[in-house]
Amino acid sequence: MTKREKNILALALLTGVVFAFTQVLPAARAWHADGAARVAQLQSEIAREQRLQDTAAEWAERRAGVEARGLALQAMLFQETSIPLISASIQRLVRDLAGQHGISITSTKLAEAMETDGWLLVEQELSLLTDNQQNLLQLLRSLDTATPWLGVSSFSIRRNRNQYAGTLTVVGFSQTESTRTGSAE
Repeated sequence: MTKREKNILALALLTGVVFAFTQVLPAARAWHADGAARVAQLQSEIAREQRLQDTAAEWAERRAGVEARGLALQAMLFQETSIPLISASIQRLVRDLAGQHGISITSTKLAEAMETDGWLLVEQELSLLTDNQQNLLQLLRSLDTATPWLGVSSFSIRRNRNQYAGTLTVVGFSQTESTRTGSAE
């Protein structure tokens, strides 16, 4: 090889080394950094998926509990959507429970109702008569565990000779038709 060819080869080698340091080496570093970033991102996503899998059973259990609670609460509501029907259901339920405990319902007042945000509250006042005060306590316990649920908003009793007479005001709840159809969608 001649001296000129050696110089051209050395110059080409020097140009190749400079090109490698200025172009190839930074590109390789960028490619390596990009790969490391992708690996870190994948590790982060894998850790997130593992956390989600670990908590999936807990969330499924929570969901089942909430759904069960929702069904239990739904059973506590009156299914009727009009005030007269709810009032009749309340009266029938209270009369049945009162009859089981030896209490007579002597009269009922016109039901009062309030409606707000898709909920209907119906308040019914009834007059009671019994000869044993224990019957009243049993009725109140029965009302507390009745399905649909009836809340006692007021209760008064007075003794007349050998009888107890008084008034009982109960409330029942229902959803309006628009709330039911909206929640079913």
